[in-house]
Amino acid sequence: MHKRLAGRLERLEDEGLRRNLVELIPGPNNRIRVGGRDYLNLAGNDYLGLAADPGLVRRFYDSLDDRNLLERFAPGARASRLMTGNSSLYRELETRLATLYGSERALVFNSGYHINIGILPALATRDDLILADKLCHASLIDGMRLSRAEVIRYPHLDYQRIRTILEQKRERFDQVFLVTESIFSMDGDLADLGELVRIRDEFDLCLYVDEAHAVGVAGRQGLGLAEEQNVSGRIDLLVGTFGKAWGGQGAFVACSDIIADGLINQARSLIFTTGLPPVNLHWLLFLSHIIPGMEEKRDRLRAISAWLREGLLQRGLRTGGNSQIVPVMIGDASRTVAVAERLREAGFWVNGVRPPTVPPGTSRLRFSLSATMTEEELATLPDRIESVLA
Repeated sequence: MHKRLAGRLERLEDEGLRRNLVELIPGPNNRIRVGGRDYLNLAGNDYLGLAADPGLVRRFYDSLDDRNLLERFAPGARASRLMTGNSSLYRELETRLATLYGSERALVFNSGYHINIGILPALATRDDLILADKLCHASLIDGMRLSRAEVIRYPHLDYQRIRTILEQKRERFDQVFLVTESIFSMDGDLADLGELVRIRDEFDLCLYVDEAHAVGVAGRQGLGLAEEQNVSGRIDLLVGTFGKAWGGQGAFVACSDIIADGLINQARSLIFTTGLPPVNLHWLLFLSHIIPGMEEKRDRLRAISAWLREGLLQRGLRTGGNSQIVPVMIGDASRTVAVAERLREAGFWVNGVRPPTVPPGTSRLRFSLSATMTEEELATLPDRIESVLA
């Protein structure tokens, strides 16, 4: 086994695809420290700057005292939710989320990965079809693989192709699950949720929207792209994560009562894992009353993202999207890694995104911006990329 693994790792190294864990120290103001040096972090997902806000964290812990030490600040749940790992904090948080999203229920899972590998295997049967955007996240792909349903992945954002598939195949299946991200994690572009809702209604589908990169960021209250496009109440499975703009840990699905009960009884990634610690749930509940009012931060994030994207385009760099995720397309994996290393030398912490995260030949730099970043911090970045790629 060791010899075989060594061979695989050597091939990955030769192809510029080998990955390593890097130890870093997080700091305030989008800074991280690696190997004794400070960098501007352009590879994280703290879109509103909440996870690195010392004042906000201090406010959270100001309520800590001996009376609530274990109930709200304990570091471990000690069991799964169906054993003794559930608590009033789960109820409070899920009730708050259901109120915000106008859904019958909300159900919290341990992470975006847990929720996406749990929902489809729990709900889809061998009599069903899953239609998914080809650029859906790996966690959704794994959930499809674990399900017993037939899976078809349609070309990215190709809604006519969805209609063609459904016209040919819809009658063969009991249920069809239409699966998409709202803001796509690697390209930063947006789904047309209004069109997907129209398709849902026309063909009687179950619409599953992963809002991982949109919650906190899009919509008047930061509820996601579904709120921004005014279709929240017409999405059957609206999934969001807490590990990005929310600056926490976990994920949730806003759905009907019957779907929530079905997941509690059938989603293995919820049933067979220890619950979230009380301190984590309390932090999320704390933020749930703050994030809806952060319109100024959302406006600022949109502005800094548009500013950087325009600067890249002016230099003839291949970029895209319309969100806080700003890619620069390079193509070759080894060259992408080399460019990222040169940018790190200049103080920008950037990761080269390579296969299997993206399709072969589409390796890229991926800049994840935060509302707390400034034009001054980013001013030299477009010129540096242009220079390195010249």
